[in-house]
Amino acid sequence: MDNNIHARFDARDRSYFSILKKEIHAMAAAAGFTTAKTGEIDIIVAEMASNLVKHAGGGEIFVRIFCEGEHEAIEIISIDQGKGMQDPVKMMEDGISTTNTLGHGLGSMKRLSDVFEIYSLRDWGTIILSRVYKKSQPLKTRPRTEIRPFIVAKPGETLSGDGYSYKVKKDSVQLFLGDGLGHGEDAHKAVSKAIAAFWECPDTAPPDILRYIHHAVKKTRGLVGTIASYSFTEKKWKICGIGNISTRTQSGLNTKNHMSYNGILGLNIPNTLKEQEIGHERGQLLIMCSDGIKTRFDLQKYPGIFKYDLSVLAAALFRDYARETDDMSVIVARINLN
Repeated sequence: MDNNIHARFDARDRSYFSILKKEIHAMAAAAGFTTAKTGEIDIIVAEMASNLVKHAGGGEIFVRIFCEGEHEAIEIISIDQGKGMQDPVKMMEDGISTTNTLGHGLGSMKRLSDVFEIYSLRDWGTIILSRVYKKSQPLKTRPRTEIRPFIVAKPGETLSGDGYSYKVKKDSVQLFLGDGLGHGEDAHKAVSKAIAAFWECPDTAPPDILRYIHHAVKKTRGLVGTIASYSFTEKKWKICGIGNISTRTQSGLNTKNHMSYNGILGLNIPNTLKEQEIGHERGQLLIMCSDGIKTRFDLQKYPGIFKYDLSVLAAALFRDYARETDDMSVIVARINLN
């Protein structure tokens, strides 16, 4: 399983519990979590799955192992389309239950998680995020750069043709999202080669990085991709893309969409490439999606979601706009300046 993507587990009813708990346990153990930590992750998964069936009529759980600087973690996200919670904060208190049980589920998950958030809307459903770090967790202060992915392979595939990566430097951030043509192993090879080229490239301007990737992936089936680069000195985004990666910045209710060039990296790209510049605003989000996600989404349908971890917003967009006919990816980024 590619560590950059979320493994997907069905939790429609209790018959799936044994398989999903066993597989998530194996993921944590293979990543080197201690026996004690793995046991705590087992409890989180069991409570999350049970909560989905008891309160939402079932749902799905998504898991990935990832590194955040020097900190390795497991991220577990549940998504349902149930009735939602009227008061998620109160429901996290031990002893609170709506199904005549002991009511320890959400409280247990919160205690065992380093990061734990619930986003819920009445008659829409609930997203629960749990993040557990292998060793010491990062400081609670908000980092200068936040980037959260939600990448899911096409149903039936174990490898994703979508892939992303980013580089954080002293004065800038470069973010890449690519989508290999088609899906499966060959698409995965194309985007993996592109990510390797992205890391090798000495250039910093998005058009130059795309040209470097274009030459590096010529022996693959090709891909589409976008580079978004943020300059801390200029306080602006510079964006350039080839093909149908959707990129937008969102500042409050104001949306700016980036227009990509026609072409395919590795096959044919325009001779002239120019980057689009977008000034930074406080609280601004950069959202990038592959064509596995419908692009006409409205963030106003998620009241208060900007206050949550960016993974929650990415999961919400996946929940409502995933096409399920291709690999699917949502990347949400935010630059936090004093």
